[in-house]
Amino acid sequence: MKREIITTGDGSKTIQILDWQEQYHSKHGAIQEAYHVFIDSGLDLFKNAALHILEIGFGTGLNAFITLMESEKRNLNITYTGVEAYPVSVEELRQLNYLEELDAVSRKNEFDLMHESPWQEDVEISSEFILRKEQKDFKDIKIIETVDLIYFDAFGARVQPELWTVEIFEIMHKAMKSEAYLVTYAAKGSVRRAMLEVGFLVERLPGPPGKREMLRARKK
Repeated sequence: MKREIITTGDGSKTIQILDWQEQYHSKHGAIQEAYHVFIDSGLDLFKNAALHILEIGFGTGLNAFITLMESEKRNLNITYTGVEAYPVSVEELRQLNYLEELDAVSRKNEFDLMHESPWQEDVEISSEFILRKEQKDFKDIKIIETVDLIYFDAFGARVQPELWTVEIFEIMHKAMKSEAYLVTYAAKGSVRRAMLEVGFLVERLPGPPGKREMLRARKK
């Protein structure tokens, strides 16, 4: 499918899939969305702790990189598993401007290491951040009861409804510890109902720019 780099509402760039009119991040602001959905509504629930984060849709690595920076402010020791079926190309990554927009050019080596590190291996990005990238379909995740927080950042249900089903959320539920959380930009009724059917406690939260609501789920 044809893809292009676009500039989002906050000046940060993302990748758009032209055939779907779908973006890797919100066209209203890639960095704003990452902070609102995954940091403010997810990572902020934890301080002074060791935790395992599972990201569904590693994509451009933006969420992982921001988590690396923000975890240091919260005294968090992170094990981060990013699952991605179709990795972003090196050519596309070179056109993204996250380091500049985050005022983090001095951390280029860490950002590059996140993308250049081998798949299916644990890689130390910093002394308190271990990254494991797994190239696979989401339905093939086999993690059992070790995850504290899930960033569910798959492409939207409009274009990939099979990623927002009871089957997929059962896999997420099995991966999570008791009292763990899942956060996503999505707010569709069908997504919420699938979460509820699996057994999650689900709350609606104010959404990022351009969206009225988002969802946060907790495993009982």
